[in-house]
Amino acid sequence: MVVDDIYWLDQIQPSCRSAVGDKAFYLGLLMQRGYPSVPGLVVSATVLQQLLAHMDWQERMFADLPNSFLYVDANNPRQLQRIAQQIQHAIQAAPLPETLLDALQTSMQSWQSPAVIVRPSFSLQPGLDPTISYRSIGLLNSHICRPNREALAQALKQTWSELFRARSLFYWQRLGIQIQHVQLALLVQPMQSVLAAGESQIIGSQVQVQAVWGLGQALLQGSADRYSFDLQSGLQTHHPGQQTYAYRVAAADSTVPLALSAWLPDVQTCLQLELLSSSQARQPVLPPVQLQQLAHLVQQVQTELGMPLALEWMLEADSTPAPFRLVQVMPQFGSLRRLGTQFRSSSALSSQHRLIGLAAAPGKTVGTAWLMQSDTEQPTDLETIPVGSIVITAMVTPEQVRRLQQVAGIVTEQGGMTSHAAILARELNIPAVVGVEQATHLIHSGERVAIDGDQGEVYWGDFNLPSDWQKPSHSEPLAVFATPRANADLLTTGQTTKLAAPRTPRTRLFVTLSQPEHLATVAALPVDGVGLLRSELMLLDLFEQRHPEVWLRQQPISEIIEQISQRIQPFAAAFMPRPVFYRSLDLRSHEFSATASEAHPHPMLGMRGALSYQFNPDLFRVQLAALKQVQQQGYRNLSLLLPFVRTVEEFVFCRQQVEQVGLTQEPQFQLWIMAEVPSVLFLLPDYVAAGVQGMAIGTNDLTQLLLGVDRDHAQMAAAFDPHHPAVVRAIQQLVQTARQVGIACSICGQTFQHTNLLSALLEWGITAISVDPSEVELVFQAMQQLYETSAGLDSD
Repeated sequence: MVVDDIYWLDQIQPSCRSAVGDKAFYLGLLMQRGYPSVPGLVVSATVLQQLLAHMDWQERMFADLPNSFLYVDANNPRQLQRIAQQIQHAIQAAPLPETLLDALQTSMQSWQSPAVIVRPSFSLQPGLDPTISYRSIGLLNSHICRPNREALAQALKQTWSELFRARSLFYWQRLGIQIQHVQLALLVQPMQSVLAAGESQIIGSQVQVQAVWGLGQALLQGSADRYSFDLQSGLQTHHPGQQTYAYRVAAADSTVPLALSAWLPDVQTCLQLELLSSSQARQPVLPPVQLQQLAHLVQQVQTELGMPLALEWMLEADSTPAPFRLVQVMPQFGSLRRLGTQFRSSSALSSQHRLIGLAAAPGKTVGTAWLMQSDTEQPTDLETIPVGSIVITAMVTPEQVRRLQQVAGIVTEQGGMTSHAAILARELNIPAVVGVEQATHLIHSGERVAIDGDQGEVYWGDFNLPSDWQKPSHSEPLAVFATPRANADLLTTGQTTKLAAPRTPRTRLFVTLSQPEHLATVAALPVDGVGLLRSELMLLDLFEQRHPEVWLRQQPISEIIEQISQRIQPFAAAFMPRPVFYRSLDLRSHEFSATASEAHPHPMLGMRGALSYQFNPDLFRVQLAALKQVQQQGYRNLSLLLPFVRTVEEFVFCRQQVEQVGLTQEPQFQLWIMAEVPSVLFLLPDYVAAGVQGMAIGTNDLTQLLLGVDRDHAQMAAAFDPHHPAVVRAIQQLVQTARQVGIACSICGQTFQHTNLLSALLEWGITAISVDPSEVELVFQAMQQLYETSAGLDSD
């Protein structure tokens, strides 16, 4: 103990528990018993009490703080906000004792770290529910600052003041706990860059692990690798994450670029984002040997303390033989006593009723299960499913998803992340988890269900709901772009107009679309046009549950042309004069009602794409006529993408149809092909000689055909790897060949969301990249950073 109100972790005694809080107490206990832990010191809860007691309050209701009962009317938000602001402002303005700051500064100097982190550590007075301190994790934020007295004083006061935020006062009021019974100590620890970080806990015989590259701040973004280790059998499982960036501690003299500072939470500008290399992003954060080491450490710690625990750890690159160090330790009590209210805590959901699948569409939501029998459900029945339900079904088609916009979420047993149903769910802002085995057998209609579309998890039955979960608002203009990632703030604050425009010549950034909702908002994003307008998803409502071939026979051709043109025109208008690439219909038999053609047993290789136009040219011709009609209305920014082109002969047939309609008479019109079938690797010069003006690499189909993997098969998800060397080399060959033969080349898919293949694409000379609306800001910022880095290297 340096001064009376400061405790070193390795000197904390059992009698000090209420003064240091549970988080610091358990970490100190493990440190004293020889477990590798991050050092730290604790600013006692007494310091805040003394700070409040010595303030010159202007209102009598605060005069006896912290010893009096602070009455808050939780149903009066104005009073709640006013009280919260007054106390917070008073704490922020209060000077701290010089002796305290002197002692803290001396201690920080011994760490020689570029930053420190201040973490809240709760304890409650005896007689209150001991689990509340654990369930209150997340109520207050941790704060990172430089290791100097001014910055630390600000971080301490910021953390203390958050105890009196409106939501915190509301929380304790609803629990029936008086604020003076909440003891808040602060744990201060050194912070430096690490190789990896994560969280672990034991559930049954399984050690469950989440891990990210760099600092643990990335855990909040839903991109972590997930692992399980069976303590009995030693069996390991790994679910790769989607991490693109890692958090590092910035050097003391570094500054954070304005664009990136919007990503960093709070005042944590002493952190920096680092783009992961392609090799690092592809490899598991924890190799099998390290996962085993971590699992045994978690088991030893839990055995040592004799209670279930949640551990936060970090992995240092050069600290063998014990590379893992404990950062935080919190007990997970088996039975949580219900308090007098129905307020839900922010603790993790119970895993007793948890199913794991693939995170197909982001978002977290809760609702009532509605079991949908996909083989017997009538189309008209879909619209009668109650608003806010979570649909549980074996499989779902894009046609069905389009008619399920009133539901809160979708869970399927079949399907993959890149299926058209998953793509449409993302664009419609419907959280979805696919590939969930036995979902229709384990979950019953009427049960309470929560789904996490970011992590690919489904919970049902009796569970505690984290306070930050909420049903998505389909009326919210920007809801379709809301993501858990760090770029979400940019999308909701209108900062896109402040972003620097790319300098030419540079790779263009396109957006991929199919739905007209929020077109004005999407068009305001920093994009150069629509790189892929998916017609089969855009026209779903026109088909009215009929196969397009049946739809074509049952309506007048002129009416069909008019209807299609009415769907295309808003996209052309919203982005005028930027280009819009309309991809003509690519009908896979399993995604449409099999009322016209018999479903193909292998729809990936069935009658689809450009080949189908030779067998049924009418369906192609009405689309061309619709494009021509929109073109004649003055929208000259339309171009055409031909899907799933297998041979040069298919392209020649389609080109002739395009020429007959007169689309090529418009100078801005271009005829491109999708590069999805591997034959294009060998035929590209022949395609160009036949009249191809550009191509768009479709990574979803190209990957499954190169690797022989069905992208819609949930059990094959691990084998569907767009980062496989075979796929990457094929993409490189296509980009470089396109440059050699003098045509434009874009790329569509999710590949560049996960690794810095983006960097390689720019280096190879890709013409354009097309991404989902929710990915625009992230990819835009990454491109800007890569160009700035390249410019800096060129100037050296």
